[in-house]
Amino acid sequence: MENNVMMEGNVMIDQNAEGKREDVELPLFNLATIATATNNFSSNNKLGEGGFGPVYKATLIDGQEIAVKRLSRSSGQGLSEFKNEVVLIAKLQHRNLVRLLGCCIEGEENMLLYEYMPNGSLDSFIFDQSRAKALGWSMHFNIICGIARGLLYLHEDSRLRIIHRDLKASNVLLDSNMSPKISDFGMARIFGGDQTEGNTNRVVGT
Repeated sequence: MENNVMMEGNVMIDQNAEGKREDVELPLFNLATIATATNNFSSNNKLGEGGFGPVYKATLIDGQEIAVKRLSRSSGQGLSEFKNEVVLIAKLQHRNLVRLLGCCIEGEENMLLYEYMPNGSLDSFIFDQSRAKALGWSMHFNIICGIARGLLYLHEDSRLRIIHRDLKASNVLLDSNMSPKISDFGMARIFGGDQTEGNTNRVVGT
C-alpha cells in the first residue's frame, strides 16, 4: 500500500494525486508511545472497529485518556479516508465535533488520536431500551440540538463548507456530560462557498 504521507516536525504533509503539497499542523506521536498507552493494543482496550480499522482506548504517561484509530493494513480505501479525515478535521474546531489531538505515522502504521468519549456512541443508547429510557426527553432534546449545531457549523459557519456523508448514530459520540460530538470524517467532502448542493457522484456510508 503506497503511503504518500510524510512528516516534518509537527506538520503532516500529504502529497496528493496531482502532486500538490498540503500541510496540516498536527502533533505527531511515536509508535512506542501509543503502544505503551494501549498496552500494546490489548483487546481489553479495544473500543470497537469500523471500516477504517480498530479503535483503542489509550492512557498517556500524564494520565490523559485518548482514543486511537488504527488504520487496518489491509484497507486500501482506509488510507484515502485517513488522509481525508486529517486534512478536514484538523482545520475544524467546534464543541460538537470530536477533537483531533494528533497522529502517528511510522512505517506501515497510520493512526489518528482523538479525545476520549467515555459514554461511547449514540447508537449504544438509542438501540438499547433501558439505556434510552435513562436519558429522558430533556437529554434527547439536548443531544439533537448539539448534532444540529455541529451540522450547521459544517454546512455554513466553518471556513470550509463540508458535507459529512456518513452521519449516523454510531458516528455521534457522547462525552462525560452526554454532549454529542460528530466523528468520522473519512467520507466527508468540501464544497464551494457558492454551492447549495453537493454532487458526490456515488453512494457512500452505511
